[in-house]
Amino acid sequence: MIIDLSLPLGEETPIYPMDPGVKIRPWAFIEKDGYYMNILKLGEHTGTHVDAPAHFVPGGKAIDELPLKKFIGQAFVIDVRKGNDKIQLEEIPDSGYHDKIVLFSTGGRELSPEVALFLVAEGAKAVGTDAMSIGDDAVHKILLSEELPIFENLTNLESLLGKEFTFIAFPLKIEGGSGSPVRAVAILEDEGEYSESNQWRASLVLDPSREVLWNYIKRSGTFFR
Repeated sequence: MIIDLSLPLGEETPIYPMDPGVKIRPWAFIEKDGYYMNILKLGEHTGTHVDAPAHFVPGGKAIDELPLKKFIGQAFVIDVRKGNDKIQLEEIPDSGYHDKIVLFSTGGRELSPEVALFLVAEGAKAVGTDAMSIGDDAVHKILLSEELPIFENLTNLESLLGKEFTFIAFPLKIEGGSGSPVRAVAILEDEGEYSESNQWRASLVLDPSREVLWNYIKRSGTFFR
C-alpha cells in the first residue's frame, strides 16, 4: 500500500511567512499549440519539501550534492500533538532512532534544540514534520550540520501511527539548491501473496540493475502493484 504524504502544489498552497508564493500560468494550449504546458514560479521550500544543509549551514551541501540514499529508508511517526510549546525530550521514546527516518505528527508544534541534539546523537537518518517548520534556526543548524535532511509540510502522518514503513521523498536535482519540493510517500507492506520486504522493493528504486530486478522477480514473482 502506498500512502501519499504530500500537500497539493498550487496557488492556494500555504506558504511560510515571507517566502514567495506559487504562481502557475499557462504557456501552451492544445487547441492553439497542439500541446498543454504551464509555467511554474515557486520557492524551493514550497509545499511538502526537503531542506538541504546549504539552507542554513555556510558551505553546506546543496540538494544536488546529497546522495539519494538520504531520501529513502525505514521510518516511523511520533505523535506529539497533545503537548504545548516546543517538543521536549520527555515526550518522545528513549531509543529506536538509529538509521531511521523520524517523522513527527505535531499539530503545528516545533522541535526543541534538545530533541534535535538527541536525534543526532541517536543516529537518526532524517527528520520530518507535518508543520511548516521543524523548528527555529538553532534546530535547523543542529540537524543540517550533520547532513540530516529535514522534510517539512508532510501530511497524513496520523494514518501511520504505530506502524513501520518505507519512506521515500526524492527531491528535484536543482543545481546549488537549498532544498526542493518532494513527492513524499509511505510504502506499507502488503498482505497476501504479494507481500514483500519494503526495503527490498526500495532497492529497485536505488539500483534498478538486471541483477536486482531478477532477484526481485525470483523472490516475489511480481513487480510493484
